Amino acid sequence: MGWAIGMAACRWEHTPPRLKRAGRSGQMDWLETNGVVLRYDLSGTGDVPLLLIHELGGSLEFWEPVLPAFQQAFRVLRFDLRGFGMSEKVKILRLDDLLGDIAGLLDALAIAQPCHVVGPALGGGIALAFAARYPDRVRRLVVSSPATGVSPDRRGQSLQRAEAVEREGMRVAVEQSLARSYPERFRGDRRRFEQYRQRWLTNDPEGFAAVNRMLADMDLSQQYSRIACPTLVIGCTYDTIRPLHEVKAIAQQIPGARYVEVASGHFMPHQTPELFLETVLPFLQES
Repeated sequence: MGWAIGMAACRWEHTPPRLKRAGRSGQMDWLETNGVVLRYDLSGTGDVPLLLIHELGGSLEFWEPVLPAFQQAFRVLRFDLRGFGMSEKVKILRLDDLLGDIAGLLDALAIAQPCHVVGPALGGGIALAFAARYPDRVRRLVVSSPATGVSPDRRGQSLQRAEAVEREGMRVAVEQSLARSYPERFRGDRRRFEQYRQRWLTNDPEGFAAVNRMLADMDLSQQYSRIACPTLVIGCTYDTIRPLHEVKAIAQQIPGARYVEVASGHFMPHQTPELFLETVLPFLQES
């Protein structure tokens, strides 16, 4: 795959007037598309759109540590996946619905040109699937520790966690979940970690259970060869959920993808934001 990509002057086609008035501070709102209400935030001063997809149990606030840098270079679209944050709550999640939500969101906001798409963990898995399904809508793709399913030996654990949070609420799973996904070495900024933990606890148990069941049945292995855009895949050395060999194997199946390993964790943008920006921005800004 060639890495050169057309960077002709971009424009926002048919942009609604309220979005034209939105500056770097952004336009946070809700809209209904694909049969669901989604919360979104559109901000930044750049011309090229950048779509950010958050992790399992997250929300658009996940991106705050890296948002200012992205806003300086791109028009940044963050949103809450259905079932999470302040988007509409659901009891069943399907990958096809999540992909349709993203396409519908872009259509509703009149974002016609291809976007850069970035996602960690579950957001990375969704980003890969979106790039495979909608190749004409993705300019460049970045994923770190992408969650693309659950291995057979972990499937039972994922389903048990779904049942536990449905029965007893999110607090029953918080310590075990964050011990792996957000280990102590990344909790040096206590305020940032505590805010993350508190937001995690406010998740809707049924939505959280639904995404665990979706992951247990998800398999993207047949999708990678359909990804046609320049792609950067990041493996994180301190991620025990998505070990390096699994992430590297994904990169090897994507035509022309670049693979790098960095000293970070499962939620790289939140846990090592400076390193994330150093790794990602040069790739997104290549011409």
